[in-house]
Amino acid sequence: MENMIRKIKTLAEKYKDYTALNLSKLVKIKSLSLGEKEVALELKRQMEEAGFDEVIIDKLGNCMGRIGNGSRILAIDGHIDTVDIGQLSNWEFDPMGGEIKDGYVHGRGTVDQKGGVAAFVTAGKILKDLNFDRDLTVYFVGSIIEEDCDGLCWKYIIEEHGLKPHYVISTEPTNCNIYRGHRGRMEIHVHFYGVSSHGSAPERGKNAIYSAAKAALEIEKLHERLKHDDFLGKGSVTISEIISGSPSLCAVADYARIHLDRRLTWGETKESAVAEIEAIVKDLNAKIEILNYEETSYTGLRYGMEKYYPTWKIEESAPIVQTGVKAYTSLFGKAPFIDKWTFSTNGIATNGLHGIPTIGFGPGNEVLAHAPNEKILISQLVEASAFYAAFAMIME
Repeated sequence: MENMIRKIKTLAEKYKDYTALNLSKLVKIKSLSLGEKEVALELKRQMEEAGFDEVIIDKLGNCMGRIGNGSRILAIDGHIDTVDIGQLSNWEFDPMGGEIKDGYVHGRGTVDQKGGVAAFVTAGKILKDLNFDRDLTVYFVGSIIEEDCDGLCWKYIIEEHGLKPHYVISTEPTNCNIYRGHRGRMEIHVHFYGVSSHGSAPERGKNAIYSAAKAALEIEKLHERLKHDDFLGKGSVTISEIISGSPSLCAVADYARIHLDRRLTWGETKESAVAEIEAIVKDLNAKIEILNYEETSYTGLRYGMEKYYPTWKIEESAPIVQTGVKAYTSLFGKAPFIDKWTFSTNGIATNGLHGIPTIGFGPGNEVLAHAPNEKILISQLVEASAFYAAFAMIME
């Protein structure tokens, strides 16, 4: 194994410029959720150029490359959509330029999350150079619509396309550490219904805004008493939007709605989160709604899911984590830092919905995700491409 690990490190370093250039090409293509067609085609081209055994774009629009024909399946996932650039004045360089300079690739999506994708293309190239012939099939998935609805792509891949891997590596940014979970989340609307009256005589009506305000104060208190997990941290809830309606600005509001961003720690579920809000609004003539996402992808396929994204974590002793530790230690001569993401990932579908053992290992620092001046160290792209190849070569 020592000789094989040495070859992987050598090849990852040899392909350093290749990886950086591939990432630069991906960054230059704007790819907001539902608009990933051109970047998917570029990724397909890169996989084919790297010698993958098969490359397809599925009916939803995910770009999927395959190496190997083994009975066990490892999937390495990275989403190819990004958020928008925000205020251009906050950037010190062209966010769509893909500039390679001073040991970094610069631009929107380098960290979140095209850097992981470029690294896994190189990992595939390394496996082909090493004549990969293990009893393992590796799928490299450039997934879509993650920024709008994390997990939707993998719900489709598993439930509609029919591919259910035995193991998954997410290439979301981990600063080249190993992550093994994150909090879940859900999006909730609470609708409040009142009775309008003339604004000169508000006592004749029932103001829905006042009901929403009463609930809001109780939700603020709810946040403080939510569950805590030693690994994942505390659950949270916040109101991120409030709207109201009335016959006119001279009338009592007969409708109000609040939007809740609920983050779920271990032991919290959709049912428990809804029950907490039900207890708060039970006397306020309110209705609770868990939101749904349904949109048409760039291929023309309409697909959706409930906006409930389950909490997930796996134990440090789990085989997939220990394989990651072995790969990391063999490559870099030190023990990895094992942690969790702050944000949510496609792991909510692979592990949270479908129970597939999942870990994270990705280049880039998550603090730069969705931030201006996003850039990624080329040295971390090299580390990530070596890790993915080594994991596939040593996985038992």
